Amino acid sequence: MKINMDLTTNITVAAIALAVTAVLGFLIIPALRRLKYGQTILDIGPAWHKDTKQGTPTMGGIMFITGSVAAFSAGLGILSGKGFIDLSEFAGRKEFFASISGMLMALFFAFVGFLDDYIKVRKKRNEGLTANQKIIMQIMIIAAYFTARIISGDTSTVIAFPFLGQLDLWYFYYVIMGLVILYLVNAVNLTDGLDGLCGSVTLVYCTVFMVICSILGFTGLSVLAVAVAGGCLGFLIWNFHPARVFMGDTGSMFLGGIVCALGIGAGAEIIMIVAAAVYIWEALTVVIQVTYFKITKGRRLFKMTPIHHSFEISGWKETRIVLLFIMIAVIAGVCAILLTKGM
Repeated sequence: MKINMDLTTNITVAAIALAVTAVLGFLIIPALRRLKYGQTILDIGPAWHKDTKQGTPTMGGIMFITGSVAAFSAGLGILSGKGFIDLSEFAGRKEFFASISGMLMALFFAFVGFLDDYIKVRKKRNEGLTANQKIIMQIMIIAAYFTARIISGDTSTVIAFPFLGQLDLWYFYYVIMGLVILYLVNAVNLTDGLDGLCGSVTLVYCTVFMVICSILGFTGLSVLAVAVAGGCLGFLIWNFHPARVFMGDTGSMFLGGIVCALGIGAGAEIIMIVAAAVYIWEALTVVIQVTYFKITKGRRLFKMTPIHHSFEISGWKETRIVLLFIMIAVIAGVCAILLTKGM
C-alpha cells in the first residue's frame, strides 16, 4: 500500500475537525448550560476572574476531542484508500501504531480530566481530583502507553540530538520520558488559564508537528497533528475572548497527551521540548514560585503564576497576552522545524 499524505488530505482532515467541532458548539454549549456545568474559578487566580468567568460552561473540550477523533479516523480511512479505517492495512507499520496509540493515550488523559471536571461541577467547588489521584492515574496511562509500544515492537530507547548524534538511554528512557510526559501534560493544563490561550498555542504546536512529522515520514502522526489542529481552530471560534465555553481539564489533558504523542511517537523528543517552550515556561514559573516561596518563607518571585497571570495583573489585556504567547510558540516552532534537518 502506498501512503501519500498530500495537501488535499491535510485540508480534508483539518476541515472535518474544524466543522465537527464548530457545529458541536451549537449543541454542547446549550446542553452544558442546562446542566449548569459552569466553571468554578480558582481562588488563586486574579480576583476579577470570578466576576467575568465564573459560571462559563466548562468541559467544552468534548467538542474538539470529538472533532479530532472523527477527522483522525477519516484521515486514516483516506490513507487506506477504502474510506474507512482498516487496521489490517496498517499492520506492522510502527508509524501508524504510534499515531493510534498516541490518540488512545490522549483520550485516557481526557478521561482523567473529565473526572476532575465532573467532580468540580457536581460539587460546585474549585477542586476536583486530588493531586495524588491525578498523578497515579497519569502514571498508569503513561505505563500503558509505553507497554503498548514495546508490545508493538517499538523498543527503541534512543534519544536523537539534532546535529549532534544519538544517545541510548536503555531502560532509563522510559523513566525519563515518563517524567517528561507527566510534566508536559500538566504544563498544558496550566496553560489553559486565559480565553483562547491553550487552544491557540496548541494549534501552533500541532501545525508545527504536522510539518515535522511529514519531513520525518510519520504520515499517521501527521494526520493526528492536522486533526487536532483543526479541532483547536474550531474550538477557538467559541473560546476566543470573551469565551463562551472553556475546554476544562477534559480538553487540556487531552491536548497534553497529543503534545507528547506527537513528539515521542516521531522519535523527536528534543525537538518536542523546543516546540513546547510555552508550556514548559508556564509550568516552570509555577515550580520556581513554589520553591522560592518555601525557601524564603512567604516571599514571591512573580506577581502570580502561571506566568500569564503575571502579565494580566500588570495590566495586559487577555488578547494581548494570548498574542504574545502565540508569537513565542511560532518562534519556538520554527526553531523546532529547523532542528528537524539535523535528525
